[in-house]
Amino acid sequence: MPRSKYQALKDHLLHRTEPRIPMTFAEIERIIGAPLPPSARRHRAWWSNNGRNNVMTRFWLEAGYRTARVDVVGERLVFERIPAHEAKRGERGTSARAPRPLFGLLSGSLRIHEGVDVAEPAAPAWGERAEAEALRPLRQAIPEREEC
Repeated sequence: MPRSKYQALKDHLLHRTEPRIPMTFAEIERIIGAPLPPSARRHRAWWSNNGRNNVMTRFWLEAGYRTARVDVVGERLVFERIPAHEAKRGERGTSARAPRPLFGLLSGSLRIHEGVDVAEPAAPAWGERAEAEALRPLRQAIPEREEC
């Protein structure tokens, strides 16, 4: 597999010890030996710390840095070292990020009563039916009184 031009930025950052490294876009271009894509100069979002955003992001995150104070107009930014406690948890889009469940969090907490068509519009009868079903165990447990 060919080496990415962005590997040079990762190598550069790996050899640095400062907590914050201010850089211009021109300095980054000198390090990678190529111009940045036009979108890097037009869109601040290109510099986000989402590891899936663009190819280059992964390299600065793997080097232990994230971008901050991005000034697209002034063509400069600051690389900040990711604190160890965040890096261990895999925060900020690093490759060690653990998958987070999108579905299943509330699994089993919703009960659709038998015979209820969820595609039908909600109506008062729906609420009455749910209430009747919820009260059924109570009614079975308490015998009805005979009136005198």
